Amino acid sequence: MRYGICILPDMPWRDARPLWQRAEEMGFHHAWTYDHLVWGGLPDAQWFSCTPTLAAAASVTERIKLGTYVISPNFRHPVSTSREVQTLVDISDGRLLLGLGAGGTPDDGLLGQPPLAPKQKVDRFQEFTLLLDRTLRDDHVDADGDYYSARDMRLVGGDVRARVPLILAGNGPRSVRFAARTGDAWLTTGPSTDALDDWFAAVASNHALASDTAAAAGRTIDTYLNLASAPASALESVSRFDDLVGRAADIGFTDVIVHWPRDDEPYRGDIAVLDALAERGFDSP
Repeated sequence: MRYGICILPDMPWRDARPLWQRAEEMGFHHAWTYDHLVWGGLPDAQWFSCTPTLAAAASVTERIKLGTYVISPNFRHPVSTSREVQTLVDISDGRLLLGLGAGGTPDDGLLGQPPLAPKQKVDRFQEFTLLLDRTLRDDHVDADGDYYSARDMRLVGGDVRARVPLILAGNGPRSVRFAARTGDAWLTTGPSTDALDDWFAAVASNHALASDTAAAAGRTIDTYLNLASAPASALESVSRFDDLVGRAADIGFTDVIVHWPRDDEPYRGDIAVLDALAERGFDSP
């Protein structure tokens, strides 16, 4: 099992910097931040951009992998995004984890774009992902899609895609199958439910779908579970953390992610639990 932590970009860098450094010191394998213009969970909060934050985090860390949680088509184009990805891969010396997802509200309307039906959002996301993948592999890319076009997009200096995994988020069957066939990993938050057993049953069912789909395509993929979306806080106590991680491991997840505890909701928690886990070692219940 590998362990990750997500640090919300809701604070100035002078306050965020020590958290990223501490995440590496604690022994986390990867650290993430959200990619939104406005996040619905904290719509009135000060908010900072994902890719510059990760560039800054790369400059003050050495080993920990750094993830986008998650880039979406809501306000991005795959051509311009590919240049940001190329730059982050270079700055981080190959430590970038490229999380991608279909996106949600309110980002989906901030540019004044017309609303899309859920199926259209998935269509757009898949087109976004496939074109982004091409621009990270090939030089002189041209494309004409339903949502995106490209004209002679250049990639000079080698295959960027070989240095960065695509971690594709999704909870519905179509998105899970797409991740298993296309990505290097699948990331899930699970369903919205108040029952922990129901939540784990749903993520177990999707995990089986991802594994079977990948196997049918002759592939294996990593699988990431966001424990912060469970209907119980993984950082409520050390024993609760061990229980949730153990259940994720039994299902077959390769990676779990928690969120840095905040003083208020969302993700309210006690930093002392995180410190205790780090002191003990995440893999040593």
